[in-house]
Amino acid sequence: MTITWQDFEKVDIRIGTIIKVEDFPEARKPAFILHVDFGSEIGIKKSSSQITDLYNKDQLKDKQVMGVVNFSPKQVGPIMSECLVLGFYRKDNSVVLATNDLPVTNGSRLL
Repeated sequence: MTITWQDFEKVDIRIGTIIKVEDFPEARKPAFILHVDFGSEIGIKKSSSQITDLYNKDQLKDKQVMGVVNFSPKQVGPIMSECLVLGFYRKDNSVVLATNDLPVTNGSRLL
């Protein structure tokens, strides 16, 4: 499916830093609860992320990640997921996070 530039502009993808990682034992599939700082304009948002195959809590803390910040919040078990942290599935269904190779100011928008 082809989309227009205007369609792409509707998706607000920002960079943020994971400031807190919690276990999420209530999740149906193994997951963490991430608290991501998207800068002063957007603030801190929570996300349920099924990334436990390749990452542990220590690896995630202070890591910059890309996330969609303009989806409606979604109830995931007992938490409200407020953003979608982006990643790519590998053949084994593990998820590799979409991130940057150099530091960027939190809240910077993907162009």
